[in-house]
Amino acid sequence: MKNLFLTFLLIVCFFTNSQPQSILNDEEQKYVLVGNFITQNNDTIENCKIGYRIFGKVNDDSSNVILYCTWFGGTSEAIGRLIRNYQFIDTTKFLIIAVDALGNGVSSSPSNYSERFPSLTIKDMVNSQHILLTRHLKLNKVFAVIGGSMGSMQAIQWAVSYPTFMKKVIAYVPSPKLSSYDLLWINTQVKLIESMQKYKSSNRDIKTLSDMMTALISRTPNYVNENVPFEKFPEYLESFNKEPDKIFTLENYISQIKAIGQFDFSSDFGFNFEKAAEQIKSKLFLIISKSDMMVNPDSAIKLAELKGCRKLILENNCGHLAVTCEIDKVKKEIADFLTD
Repeated sequence: MKNLFLTFLLIVCFFTNSQPQSILNDEEQKYVLVGNFITQNNDTIENCKIGYRIFGKVNDDSSNVILYCTWFGGTSEAIGRLIRNYQFIDTTKFLIIAVDALGNGVSSSPSNYSERFPSLTIKDMVNSQHILLTRHLKLNKVFAVIGGSMGSMQAIQWAVSYPTFMKKVIAYVPSPKLSSYDLLWINTQVKLIESMQKYKSSNRDIKTLSDMMTALISRTPNYVNENVPFEKFPEYLESFNKEPDKIFTLENYISQIKAIGQFDFSSDFGFNFEKAAEQIKSKLFLIISKSDMMVNPDSAIKLAELKGCRKLILENNCGHLAVTCEIDKVKKEIADFLTD
């Protein structure tokens, strides 16, 4: 049951004005309106809204602030559960700002936008977060940036786009550059959803099939065989048949997964992997799952070798969810890296 709850946390998934916000530990959902946000594709998100939550206590010089980027479909609320229930990061030492990525249904997204919503990139998510931190929270630097899965892409993009803004970057189940296999499953998901929408399938049926496909990719065959007894398979299969999420809707799902599909940290450097890696000035810690079928580990291993940075390679059979299977070990390694 513990692993199932962690899995949910890691893969799912009253407006304030735009005056400067104070850094308070109240864990409540906050919003900031950052004005008209220009995307990387030169579209405009009008009255762009960014959601966030704060956990922990800031020290006197604000040198203990960590930005936590949400995973695909994740929310700042889900990050809060991960922190509270599993002490993933020590909030007695650090203040965590968990920011809802564009497209997640909390910040500006297709589901809460009255016009056609612009296509997103990972860089758009990062740039909007930079506006939140610098203009509204009045931070000119943070101690660290952390994120997993899609959050790891944001963390790596932060390291490339704003190399002196943070001292440390932690990216778990990361990818600086997607592989052809990654793009195959992403485009299969998009094609499946858009085709079923075209032929008027119900959102419930679409979500059920999409979640089943995600389960195929996010876990290894051995993991499924070990954790789903044959006699329990009908019950397991039925678990996919549920109402679609009211926050992370199918439209939001498509928006974020297309952003993932475009991600390449070297896109601003002529797609030169080595040049992009050179931009990273912060201390880097990559936590890699060797059995990951959702985010191929090869490019992360390559980046670790180029930078000579700290890395932890998990060799369990949990696939993209490897961190959940060794969470105590990962927590200890993260704590050590943050205090090193």
